Amino acid sequence: MERQGVDMPHAERKDQEPPPLGESAEPQAEESHEKEAGWGPASANRQLMMLEGKSGPYFSSLDSSIEILKKRAQELIENINESRQKDHALMTNFRDSLKIKVSDLTEKLEERMYQLYNHHNKIIQEKLQEFTQKMAKISHLETELKQVCHTVETVYKDFQDLCVQPEATTLEEQAHKDGEC
Repeated sequence: MERQGVDMPHAERKDQEPPPLGESAEPQAEESHEKEAGWGPASANRQLMMLEGKSGPYFSSLDSSIEILKKRAQELIENINESRQKDHALMTNFRDSLKIKVSDLTEKLEERMYQLYNHHNKIIQEKLQEFTQKMAKISHLETELKQVCHTVETVYKDFQDLCVQPEATTLEEQAHKDGEC
């Protein structure tokens, strides 16, 4: 932020001195006549000189106070600008540092996630392998159970066939015995 200069008309006037007396284009005779009368340009100049002589130190100290205030204001503005530039540099460094730290942390987090994924993949793979083995065993046991059931069914039918025939024979024999008696 650049500070533009301020026009100060009183500062320009301060540097300019009034023209010395006696440089007027009027003849000397009129000047002495006006001096005697106490009026005219020469008299006005004398009165102005007297006024400036009395108030000169006051305006001089006022001008120096204004200059001091202007310098102090300029110094404050420069200090504020320097402070802002330092703050901007600090924030830029902080942002860059934070970006680096966040990037590093993200990489570490990503690496840790992949490690966990690999660990979980191994566990899942082991569990799937166990599951596959158990399913194969269950399938084998199911096949064996079906064979046992088929065998039991066959034995039962055979047994039933054996049991039904002797019973039928036994009933005939009993009926025959009953009839004889």
